[in-house]
Amino acid sequence: MAGLFVTDAAAPAQVAPARPNHRRRVGPLGVRARSDRRVRVVSAMSLWAALLLVTYWWDADGGIRDLAGWASTLTSTGRLTGLWSAQLLLAQVLLMARLPVLENAYGRDRLTRIHRIVGFTSFTLMVAHIVLIIGGYASAQWSAVLGTSWDLLTDYGGVLLAAAGTICLIMVVVTSLRAARRRLRYESWHLLHLYAYLGVGLALPHQLWTGQEFLQSRGATVYWWTIWAATAAAVLVWRIGLPVARSLSHGLRVTSVVPEAPGVVSVYLTGRWLARLPLEAGQFLNVRFLSGAGWTRANPYSISAAPDGHSIRITAKVVGDGSRRLLGLRPGTRLIFEGPYGRLGDRARDRHRVLLMGAGVGITPLRALAEGLDYRPGEAVVLQRFSDRPLFAAEFDVLRRERGLQVIFLPGRRTSARSVLGPAAGNSELAALRHWVPDLAEREVFLCGPDPWTNAAVGLCRAAGVPEDRIHTERFGW
Repeated sequence: MAGLFVTDAAAPAQVAPARPNHRRRVGPLGVRARSDRRVRVVSAMSLWAALLLVTYWWDADGGIRDLAGWASTLTSTGRLTGLWSAQLLLAQVLLMARLPVLENAYGRDRLTRIHRIVGFTSFTLMVAHIVLIIGGYASAQWSAVLGTSWDLLTDYGGVLLAAAGTICLIMVVVTSLRAARRRLRYESWHLLHLYAYLGVGLALPHQLWTGQEFLQSRGATVYWWTIWAATAAAVLVWRIGLPVARSLSHGLRVTSVVPEAPGVVSVYLTGRWLARLPLEAGQFLNVRFLSGAGWTRANPYSISAAPDGHSIRITAKVVGDGSRRLLGLRPGTRLIFEGPYGRLGDRARDRHRVLLMGAGVGITPLRALAEGLDYRPGEAVVLQRFSDRPLFAAEFDVLRRERGLQVIFLPGRRTSARSVLGPAAGNSELAALRHWVPDLAEREVFLCGPDPWTNAAVGLCRAAGVPEDRIHTERFGW
């Protein structure tokens, strides 16, 4: 049971030496992590408070008192499920609106998981709302359901638009199922997912024109109009306005394209005033390269070197249409970018000792962290899983010699779906991990790789005694 420590790695055609560290120091270690925890608590409490508030307004308008006969019970319950669905639908949009306070506090991985849970819950409540309202208006008679549905579509303002919005949301939900995602390209899935905004927009007139709970009191009316307007403003500012402003301001362009390994390529970027861009090691950018077909689609690319204020390096594996386009980029190609995003790095850290563990091209953001984090010799350990050859071997060797980084290469293909460390671990991966990193339970752990590997790695670290709040991930999944 032994790892391969970096000793004398052969240098690839172009090697970036360890560069001067340009970390933005924002206070003592752990200050931002504690602040983010408070944001997570406040945001969760705010959502629950909003759900309780709309429930109170529902009851104040006779919600519980209407639970008498079948028809009134169905209608009243339908009103409540509609209110909950609307509230969660707005929360779902805000989760993906790229609000800096949420991006920083949760990170993209956790936001995406919460977004999915909130989205499916909101959709389920929306379906219940439709079924219950139709049943209530039909006086709980199955024979009257079709006629009542037609009357609602034609006689009530905004309901026809809401029906069209529901179809859009159904399409988004169906394509979000795991089985559907496996059959779709990322670019196609992302395009279809944008129909969620259309679905939300089409539902708005129905809720604000005819929804009883939206109109029952001045307070309720002001509340709903305010949160709808605030949500729309968040999307316009953070998803559209800020990316456009930053892209125009910094004027990023390609300087060179460098193969790192078979099927893996790095793209070097430069631009104006890069020191002002709040980019940290471990983060990623959503990029649209303005050349050739597919320039309208954004793809996420991890930063593979610590920002130095002069250039940016992104590295990706060529697996889809977006990453395949990297091979044909020419120097001078301009781009539009969103970000930086991600919490895989110094922001989440409140321990000096860290473990950076990546699989395949998942080592990319960890390579940047190995350069960008502040640590003493022996405080940072890198475990790199790979099948054919390690990435950035010579660069890790420079960091080992200059900064005391400990690097362990773990070659070989995965022996099973639950394999994390590969053949080098022998019969017990947990024993091997504890052997290589004896003080693992006291470290901050950063993981990056494909979803199945990352899930297995999280489980292995938990088994080794690492608390869940000190395990930070970035997954190459969607």
